[in-house]
Amino acid sequence: MAGGGKAHGLSRSCILLIVIAGMERFAFKGVASNLVTYLTDVVKMSNSSAAKTVNSWCGFTSMLPLLAAPLADSFWDRYSTILSSSFLYVLGLGAVASTSLLWTWAPPSNTSSSAFLFWSLCLISLGQGAYNPSLQAFGADQLDHDEELPCSKDDKSSKKKSLFFQWWYFGVCSGSLLGVILMSYIQDTFGWVLGFAIPMFAMVISIAFFTCGSPIYAYKPYKNIDSNPFPNILQVIKVSASKLINGRTTLPDKSEVVELELQEKPLCDQKLDSNEDLDGNPRNDTHLLENAKVVLRLLPIWTMLLMFAVIFQQPATFFTKQGMTMERNIGRNFKIPPATLQSAITLSIILLMPLYDKVLIPITQMVTRNKKGISVMQRMGVGMFLSIIAMIIAAVVEMKRLEISRKIGVQESKTVPISIFWLLPQYVLLGISDIFTVIGMQEFFYNEVPVRMRTMGFALYTSVFGVGSFLSALMISVIEALTSTEGRQSWFSDDMREDGLDKYYWLLALASALSLLLYAILCKCYKSSRSDLENGNCK
Repeated sequence: MAGGGKAHGLSRSCILLIVIAGMERFAFKGVASNLVTYLTDVVKMSNSSAAKTVNSWCGFTSMLPLLAAPLADSFWDRYSTILSSSFLYVLGLGAVASTSLLWTWAPPSNTSSSAFLFWSLCLISLGQGAYNPSLQAFGADQLDHDEELPCSKDDKSSKKKSLFFQWWYFGVCSGSLLGVILMSYIQDTFGWVLGFAIPMFAMVISIAFFTCGSPIYAYKPYKNIDSNPFPNILQVIKVSASKLINGRTTLPDKSEVVELELQEKPLCDQKLDSNEDLDGNPRNDTHLLENAKVVLRLLPIWTMLLMFAVIFQQPATFFTKQGMTMERNIGRNFKIPPATLQSAITLSIILLMPLYDKVLIPITQMVTRNKKGISVMQRMGVGMFLSIIAMIIAAVVEMKRLEISRKIGVQESKTVPISIFWLLPQYVLLGISDIFTVIGMQEFFYNEVPVRMRTMGFALYTSVFGVGSFLSALMISVIEALTSTEGRQSWFSDDMREDGLDKYYWLLALASALSLLLYAILCKCYKSSRSDLENGNCK
C-alpha cells in the first residue's frame, strides 16, 4: 500500500506522479510544439518536408508504446522500466539541444545534420514509448490496495479510479499548456539552445522527483500472475491450433473459466479449489487463452475510436490554416498567432474538468438514477458525439468564410473580414470532448486488460492517436488525389478561396457519426470483463 497521507482522495504518491507526468508533458511539448519552425528555419527543410517529418514522428511516437509495453509487462517491473526509459528520454532531449548548440557555430548540412536530428528524435520516441504507459500504470497502482478488491460492494474503487484519471489528465494538460506557451516564446525570443535545454533539464528534475518518491510508492506483487504473459499467449495460441488440427479440442470446465484472474486477489473471500492449479501453473492453456481473448475483444472498440483520433489531428493543421486567412487583430498592433487558439482546447479542459465531478456527475445521477452517473463507455460515446458537433460547426464556419471571400472577391493573400474568434467554439467543444473521451479511454483500457498487462492497456490507448495520425495523413492523400483530377482544385488547395475544407469537415463529421453508430451497437453487445465484479457477482 502506498505510504503517506491523502489529499482530495488521492495518496501522496499519486499526486507526486501526476506532477511528474505534467513535467514530462512540458518537456515533450516544449520540443514538439515548435519543431516545424526549427526544421524550416534552422535545418532549412521545406514546409512540406517539415510538416511530414513532424507528423510521422508524432505518429511513430504514439505507436511505440505497443512495442514497449510488452517489455514492461513481461520482463521488467514498471519502476525499473520508468527509470531505464527516462535515461533514453533525457539522452534524446540532450541530443536535440546539442544540435541547436552546434548549429549556432556551423550551419547544418542537409545530410549529416538531418540524420543526427532524426536519431535524436528517435531516442525521444523510444524513451517516451516505454516511459508514458509505464508511468501511468504505475500511478494507477498507487490506488489503495484494499479498495481494489474485486468483490467490493460499493463504488469506492471505481470512483477513485475515475478521480485519478481525471486529475492525471488535468496534470498532463497543464504541463502541455505551459510547454506550448512558455517554450514557444523562449525559442522565438532567446534562441533554440535555451529553448531545447530547458525541456531537457525539466525532464532531469522530474526523474529526480520520481527517485526521491521511492519510499512512498506502492509496489504491487505479481506472484499469482503469469510473469511472462505475451510469449506464453503466443504459445497457447500455437497449442490451441495444434489441438484443432489434431482434433483434440475440448471445452473447458465452467470452473476453469471462472478462475481467470484479472486482479491480484481472489474474486471473493471463498476458496476455489481449482485456483491452485492456475496459480501453480501460470502456463495453464485456458488461463492464457482467456487472457489473449480479453485483449483481442478490445480491438473493435479500439477501431471505432480511430475517427475521434483523426478529428484530434485537425487543430494543429487545417484549423490553423483557416485562422491564417481571418482577421486576427487585437487593438492596433497585436495579431493573434493562429496556432495560439490550440491553447483554447487545453484551457477548456483545465477549467471545465473540475466541474465534471462537481456538477455533471450529480446531474447524471439524478437523471439515470445510477450511483456512477454514466459508465465509462457512455462517457467515451458522449465525447465522440461532441467531436462530431465540433466538426459540423467547423464546416459551417468554413462555408461562411468561403462565402464572404468569394462575395467580396478577396485576393489570395488578403485577409477575409471575419474574426478568428469564430473558430473558438470548435476548439472549446473539442476540449470538452477530450474530457469525456480521452479520460474514458484511459480508464476503459486500464480496467479491461489483465492486471499484469495494464501497461499494454495504456499502450492501446496511445496507439489510437498514433494510428489516427497516420489514418489522417492517408485520408488527405486519397482525397487530394481524387479531387484534383481533370484540372480541378483539390479540397486542400493553397488558394484558400477555392479550397474544399468545408466538404472535408462534413466528410469527417459523417464518418465519425457512422463510427459512433457502430460504437453504440458494439457497446450493446460488449460484455465488460469486470461487469460481474462491479455488480458484486462472485461465483
